[in-house]
Amino acid sequence: MLSNADVLSLLLTRQPGYSLPQPFYTDPDLYQSDLRHIWYRDWLMAGTVAEFPKTGSFTTLQIGDAAIILVRGADGVIRGFHNSCRHRGSRVCAAEKGTAPKLVCPYHQWTYELDGRLLWAREMGDDFDPTQHGLKPVHVAQAAGMVFVCLADSAPDFAPLQREADRYAGPHALADLKVAFQSSITEKGNWKLVLENNRECYHCSGSHPSLCRTFPDDPNLVGADDSTTSTVGAQHVARCEDAGLPSKYVIAPSEQWRFVRIPFLGAATSYTMDGKAAVTRRIGTVPFDDAGSCLFFHYPNTWNHFLSDHVLIFRVLPVSAMESLVTTTWLVHKDAQEGIDYDLNRLTEVWLHTNDEDRRIVEENQVGIRSPGYTPGPYSRAQEGGVIQFVDWYARTLQSRLTGRALMAAE
Repeated sequence: MLSNADVLSLLLTRQPGYSLPQPFYTDPDLYQSDLRHIWYRDWLMAGTVAEFPKTGSFTTLQIGDAAIILVRGADGVIRGFHNSCRHRGSRVCAAEKGTAPKLVCPYHQWTYELDGRLLWAREMGDDFDPTQHGLKPVHVAQAAGMVFVCLADSAPDFAPLQREADRYAGPHALADLKVAFQSSITEKGNWKLVLENNRECYHCSGSHPSLCRTFPDDPNLVGADDSTTSTVGAQHVARCEDAGLPSKYVIAPSEQWRFVRIPFLGAATSYTMDGKAAVTRRIGTVPFDDAGSCLFFHYPNTWNHFLSDHVLIFRVLPVSAMESLVTTTWLVHKDAQEGIDYDLNRLTEVWLHTNDEDRRIVEENQVGIRSPGYTPGPYSRAQEGGVIQFVDWYARTLQSRLTGRALMAAE
């Protein structure tokens, strides 16, 4: 079994600018270290307010061993709880999503209010105090209509992310959107391979024919650095900023999250096969159709695209050392009607193709890394700056938490 000292030793001996040593992608003990020191301590993308349209709307998540339920209360507040009955621990809700007037454990029917209070427990005796047996809460926070959860006893400061999310994603008005479609796929690959694959477009031209009709694979636009290093990117940012649409590159001091707005290729305005809008109803206060895509990542589990006609939310959850769950949500204007304002196949086909292509890439990557012939290889600094940035964030974060010392990002 790998101890904390073993994991720290692996971190200290890794070669910067290279992929990680094999155990980081394959070892069950190292996966448990990831859960303890990252997934159970950081803010995680859970979904959007559009998934909780009314009182009693709920969703459930599985984050490692932690079963979570999120539910909108009668007061409109979205709260999070451990999905574990306070009687004998049974999972209270097994469905992925739905609507319920109360939360009722199926084992012995202990019944909870939507705010987590225990309302009814049969034949527990006169000395039983229901106020001491409510569902255990988890931290929940919102930023521009996105819902985040944190499993830590004390959650990290959410205010800086909330402030920038409200500026950059706020104009897309997620509170006024609805879910048009949602897909979940299981990728047989470590969660870090999923994130690494997302953080570069070195592979795009050879792997994503549908996406590359509209999405630029210029590393100066989509890599780790400021998109204004690209002339096209700088012009696009300036045009959007002049129209009052926040677009300049901004990144957290820790490098955990980033916002930047980039243009599409040519005259494209959306992720469609012909480049034209997928939805006829523009969303929020986005001033023009060709506003490009506002890209937002937040480690360890989300990347997102905010367009003028729809929004794409991507969420990654770890399943095991070599398995991850990737959920994609397409959001459109709440009054948009399928068949009139948008065609569902046209809205989703580009990213359904791209997601499946990425799944195959990640799974082949995982198979190759399991080989005894695998040794860490060098990243392309020209094309994989985003991967280097992610891996450095991961290693720096894990090392600081293993040693109990804060390590700031390199200047």
